[in-house]
Amino acid sequence: MIHPSYVELMKVVNEDTALVGEEPVVNSRYSIVSATAKRARQIVSGDDPYIDHAENMKPLSIAVKELYDGKLKILSAEEVEEKEQELKEYKEKMSLKALEEAENKEAEPSDGSALEDSEEEDEDEEEAIPEEE
Repeated sequence: MIHPSYVELMKVVNEDTALVGEEPVVNSRYSIVSATAKRARQIVSGDDPYIDHAENMKPLSIAVKELYDGKLKILSAEEVEEKEQELKEYKEKMSLKALEEAENKEAEPSDGSALEDSEEEDEDEEEAIPEEE
């Protein structure tokens, strides 16, 4: 028998919804298989495992263990949309911040020309003062 079983995985994944009284995230084995297969493909593509001591494990075994240990979460369609919206807003905020920083850098003289100008003004003021005899 494979450990953990589908039933055990479904209990772990739906643990949070039982407390709140919401509809379970996972209603079928297909959802578990789909989620673990997707995560296994991510690991094969180079993503780091979320668990320790995964060096000698196969990608699918790593994905199942991550799900069972609570390191991996299956999101409902509504949660996916919410996370995507949050990510979109965060990216917009960061790009605006980067734009503002770039504009501030452009506004500041970086070659020291403002300093040179003020030094020249000091020299002019010294020449304008009449000498006393």
